[in-house]
Amino acid sequence: VQALVYTAYLYLTQQGFIGYPYGNLSSAVTPYLVLLQIADITGIWGPAFLMTVSQTLAARMVTDRTLRSWFTDAMWITACWLMIIIYGLFAIWRYDSAVPDRTVRIAAVQHSADSWKGGDATYRKNFETLTSLTEEALQQEPDLVAWSETAFVPSVTWNMEYPVTPERGRLTREFVDFGLSLPVPLVTGNPESVIADETLPPVLDDGTYNWKKYNTVILFADGQVVDTYRKQHLVPFTEHFPYKEELPWLYEILLENDYNWWEKGDEATVFEYDGVSFSTPICFEDTFGYISAGFVRNGADFLLNMTNDVWSGVVPAEMQHMQLSVYRAVENRRPLLRSTNSGISCLISTTGEVIEPMEPFTQSWHIYSVPVVTDAPLTFYTLHPDLFAKLIVLAAVLSLAGVLFMRIVFPERGKGLTGRAE
Repeated sequence: VQALVYTAYLYLTQQGFIGYPYGNLSSAVTPYLVLLQIADITGIWGPAFLMTVSQTLAARMVTDRTLRSWFTDAMWITACWLMIIIYGLFAIWRYDSAVPDRTVRIAAVQHSADSWKGGDATYRKNFETLTSLTEEALQQEPDLVAWSETAFVPSVTWNMEYPVTPERGRLTREFVDFGLSLPVPLVTGNPESVIADETLPPVLDDGTYNWKKYNTVILFADGQVVDTYRKQHLVPFTEHFPYKEELPWLYEILLENDYNWWEKGDEATVFEYDGVSFSTPICFEDTFGYISAGFVRNGADFLLNMTNDVWSGVVPAEMQHMQLSVYRAVENRRPLLRSTNSGISCLISTTGEVIEPMEPFTQSWHIYSVPVVTDAPLTFYTLHPDLFAKLIVLAAVLSLAGVLFMRIVFPERGKGLTGRAE
């Protein structure tokens, strides 16, 4: 029951506006690939449940000291771990031996700069760093160039039509010209600002802008912007706050601290180019299993995560984010490439192996060879994301209700259900 309740808690803390996946117990086993493979059925919740139930059993055995009474439980848990290990060995052999239909060489550019600090001068400096690194990477003839989330800050959609400043308008034109001039596609993060009220002018009488903003990824290819993706799951408080009317005092505090919120996207976009389909979860979207599963169900052959974790300033925070994204590759059996601002940029295989991570907080680039298997079958998790976790929640509720019922109806027998814990 303890294991059911704790795993249910892990799942429920990811739901709703304040849902946040960091701190999931399963992150601890990402170095042990054989233990991860069950995730293509259970998601990240399977390893979390088995780790928890094993620890609760160990704690009971130590405190009770009556080992014989726990023999059956220990055998069942050991059998579960053995089955997971056997399944993991088979899955690693199966997916590592799969022959890809093609390999896409992607240049991930890591410019390691805080995109949101400064004004036009800072935006230009960051742009020059990005273009310089990209030109170096192009010497290796990649198939595609990937920048990070909000790598170029001035909104292309807004500043091409209504420049906030003359310099920002010029810089945006240079950025678009650069993207369109490249011999290969460019995928990059860029805020998208569009008219909020069509009946009003772009700039209102009080000097504010009649706009709504999205955190987006855009694809430049064949001399045009081919497609865009708008971030669906926004970071609570710093990117999204839906309770302006209910909590006006908190809304004002957040505004005073210079928080500006995005609108939510509503489509799991799949980019298509040269026979390859891919999707771009933005930043911490790759820590939610259901989002990546939606992309893959829509036809993505691989995932390209665009992240800006430079705000953290420390490697452990970036490592924790990357560890969670490992499960997305295993759950869906699709390779996942992380193209980040400052780390951890890397390729994650379909078995969860972290390949050639770039040094965090450095300005660099790396060519990753992403194996693509077109028309690969969908996993159970992809088809039924988080079903195991939902069953865990149901089991936890029923278990607690059963214990409560026994305590009320049969006080003496009900006490025995939890006596060993007491």
